[in-house]
Parts: sequence; C-alpha cells; structure tokens
Amino acid sequence: MKMSGVPFCDSFSTTDTSYIRQNGSFTASLCRFSTFIFAANQFDFALIHLDTMTASLLAGCAHLVLLICPPGFELFIFPLLQDTENGFFMDVNKQVSMVCSQLAQDPKLKGGYNAMGFSQGAQFLRAVAQRCPSPTMKTLISVGGQHQGVYGLPRCPGESSHICDIIRKALNDGAYTDIVQKHLVQAQYWHDPLNDDLYKKHSLFLADINQERAVNETYKKNLQLLDKFVLVKFLNDTVVDPVDSEWFGFLKTGQAKETETLQESVLYKEDRLGLAAMDKAGKLVFLATEGDHLQFTQEWFKKNLLPFLH
Repeated sequence: MKMSGVPFCDSFSTTDTSYIRQNGSFTASLCRFSTFIFAANQFDFALIHLDTMTASLLAGCAHLVLLICPPGFELFIFPLLQDTENGFFMDVNKQVSMVCSQLAQDPKLKGGYNAMGFSQGAQFLRAVAQRCPSPTMKTLISVGGQHQGVYGLPRCPGESSHICDIIRKALNDGAYTDIVQKHLVQAQYWHDPLNDDLYKKHSLFLADINQERAVNETYKKNLQLLDKFVLVKFLNDTVVDPVDSEWFGFLKTGQAKETETLQESVLYKEDRLGLAAMDKAGKLVFLATEGDHLQFTQEWFKKNLLPFLH
C-alpha cells in the first residue's frame, strides 16, 4: 500500500503522548526494527518506510520524524511492508529484494536519496546500497546497526555469567540450519566467532553482504557510491553484543572475549568491501553517544545527524 503525496510533518504535535522519554532523552526503542529513507530530489524531503511497522509503532517514532522536518519542508510517507511480524520472521534477503523493487519503480527517487536505519534496519539498508545502486543512495546513517552481527542476547546478565554462553550455544546449534536462517530474522545476522566456518557457510544474509565467502565486486563498487556512511555507536548499549559491531568491529575469531576494531579486521585490511578506501576518502564517519540502545537527546540528533540529511 502506498500513501504517496500525503504530508506527514504536521501529523503529530510536540506534546504527542506517544513519545517515550527517559531522563531527559528520548528513545527510539519502538523504531528498533525500522528503516527510513529520505529522498533528495525535487521534494525537500520524502520519507519512505522500509521495514515493518504498524500505525502504533509509527506513532512511537513520531518524535524522530519531527526532528527531520525543518520549517517549510514537506515530508511524505510511503509504507512498504505492512506486517510487523516480518521484522522477526521474514527472510531478510526477500525483504531487501522487495524494497529494491519498489525504490526502482518510484519516480520521486530518481534523483537519489539519503537513508537512515535504526538497529537491524541499518544493516538491511546497507544491503540495499550494495545490491541496488539505482536509484542512488547518497548518504547512509546507521543508528546502532549491527554490521558484524551479534553474538549475545538483549539484556544478557554479562560475560561473567554462564547463562549467556548456554543460551548462545542453544541458539547457535539451530541458528545456521536452513529453516531457521530463512525464517528467523535475528539468526540471519547471528555471528558465532567460535564456529567461523559454520557461519561463513550457512549465514544467508550477513556472511553474504560482508563478503565472507567471496568478494562480490559489485557490492564493493556500489557501497563506495555513498558520499557518506555514518556509523553511530551507543557507549552504554545493553542490547547489542558486542557493541563494537555498531562500528564494524567484532570478536576475534576463535574466542568470545577479545574484540578487534574495523581497522584491525581482515575485512578492512584486505578491503573486501571497500571500507578502507572509503575511510581514506573521508566517507566513513564514526559517531558515539552516551546512553543505551537507540537512546539519545534531541540536541545530539539535531547537531550530529540532521546535517547529513541536507
């Protein structure tokens, strides 16, 4: 269903009770599985909703929408996928393919667009950039995305607890089976450093977009078309494990304690995805903010992210 041409900026007031406030900041927790695209063409901004969201979840993200609606700008919203459950159970590759198809058919995007993804929506959007160069994605903002995947659980008691390892093992025993890979979204970016060969062979989504099995030169070329790739890391994140994944870092292969940065990784050293070249060209932007997963102040958003959408 499309609602093209429906103004959205004035749909919510700044006193809307759907906003979630915690200690003077607001959280985008309801937007956790959300992806937005801001079109940069004849309209000042257009908003396309990529990931799965119901009307109530969209209302929960209203505050974010208001922040990117300066006076005189019109914002248009286009819901692409209608079932919130798709954010948990629909094959990510299928979701990306559907999004690419709709983007290519929308004439309003032919001039290119800027994109912002929240949490898992960020790595889904990166797949769009790598696989679908037309229309052109100009800027990609990843807000708490897990670009090297996860090997932990939300609110897990911590590395000192054996519970984490027990549950990890239980998930890993089934995470790379064909049926789980195709039907559980979170399994599609589950990254087990203790079973690297298993991950590389059976991960249907993350291993592919991260060039783990082979280098797809098209992916590499397309990602480098970005003018800017902004990566936001939450320093007190209790959801993403390891949090280094938000900056393309991860656990060193063969163990689950020590981490390495993007710059220390094979992905960067061999420049399998073009990130090293982008870094040298000044296209990579690493931002950090205090707070838990997807929690930041309005002032921080306006100062650090909004400029990339103009």
